[in-house]
Amino acid sequence: MNSEEEFFDAETGETCRRRPKLFLLLNIIFLNRSRKKLPAEMISRNNFSVWNILKKCIGMELSKIAMPVVFNEPLSFLQRISEYMEHTHLIHKACSLSDSIDRMQVVAAFAVSAVASQWERTGKPFNPLLGETYELTREDEGYRLISEQVSHHPPISAFHAESLKKEFEFHGSIYPKLKFWGKSVEAEPKGTMTLELLKHKEAYTWTNPMCCVHNIILGKLWIEQYGTVEIVNHRTGDKCVLNFKPCGMFGKELHKVEGHIQDKSKKKRRVMYGKWTECMYSVDPKVYEAYKKSEKKSGGESKNCEAEEADEMPEVQETVTVIPGSALLWRITSRPAHSAQMYNFTSFAITLNELEPGMERLLLPTDCRLRPDIRAMENGDIDLASSEKERLEEKQRAARRERSKDEEEWSTRWFQMGTNPHTGAEDWLYTGGYFDRNFTDCPNIY
Repeated sequence: MNSEEEFFDAETGETCRRRPKLFLLLNIIFLNRSRKKLPAEMISRNNFSVWNILKKCIGMELSKIAMPVVFNEPLSFLQRISEYMEHTHLIHKACSLSDSIDRMQVVAAFAVSAVASQWERTGKPFNPLLGETYELTREDEGYRLISEQVSHHPPISAFHAESLKKEFEFHGSIYPKLKFWGKSVEAEPKGTMTLELLKHKEAYTWTNPMCCVHNIILGKLWIEQYGTVEIVNHRTGDKCVLNFKPCGMFGKELHKVEGHIQDKSKKKRRVMYGKWTECMYSVDPKVYEAYKKSEKKSGGESKNCEAEEADEMPEVQETVTVIPGSALLWRITSRPAHSAQMYNFTSFAITLNELEPGMERLLLPTDCRLRPDIRAMENGDIDLASSEKERLEEKQRAARRERSKDEEEWSTRWFQMGTNPHTGAEDWLYTGGYFDRNFTDCPNIY
């Protein structure tokens, strides 16, 4: 047996050979990541006006609008997707439970936790280039993930995460539709999330809530998420319906999430409540109803509020009031003290673009960490980030023109359009093979 194997050297562009023991280096680097902050603090946006760019775009879809790099954060949207995995311990917890209702409530908590990192994240992630990829392996958390930008117009990002012990698979594709409404930008994350608990032969599917960034023109930017999220267990027929509440005129409902779990006979089994920025609890429906009745009798819901502008950020209300008898399902991880100077990143997000010495020799050449515009912004060089972003976008346009001239279609590498077996809808499905690390014939997109 040959003691060496081939790999692609991203620095030289040549196919090289390495010893198998070096293959373990990538996992060791991921496992021992120690970065606690970014190389440079967030670039100030005080001297830039987004209104000059967006004033002609009211009601329009923004995916084709070029934005100055200063309004970005130094991550690709593919890296932002990987933040769904920050609370993977909840999936492991669900895998360990024997009761389907217990599993559902933990899966629902995971679905809420997956969007929690968006709190105060008002920077726009970089649009992935067609063919761009991102790999994340976390042996300490027991999973690995690969994502790929499978379409440019419309922009579609596909991802696949899997347990290292074959306990679960989590996958989906996202088409983020952005619209500008004068004072706010609304993001509709079209696409289905699918979580498969392999031991239990269960598949759960849901779509993420709407996200809105307020005060685009004037005032402090703030984020709310709203809409109904319906999580379905396709084996048992159990369903969880979560209502991400809009803040309302006085901010009373800001960040709140409430809902229930019902079995296939539509009997309510658990009530869930909390805030997507903070925590989630579950409680018996009878206990919940009794508590709400007593609260109304005592006048606990009344509150005097002065009128506010509809788009002003309301004051954050008191933290979640815990109903006696409730079970805590999830609590958000505290952000680092310097998060506000680091694009409001979580500790997890700070690590995502880390590039340790030697790591570039092991990554796919299309990996986000190798993008020069994102790297320049992370290092605080706004001019280089801007020029590199323009260069990459023009290179992508030129490649598209060449394909059109030659009547060639773009071929995705790790995902193919197929049918989601659980929903029957079209979906981008992982074809396998990435972690065999056969990286020949990769496109040169950077």
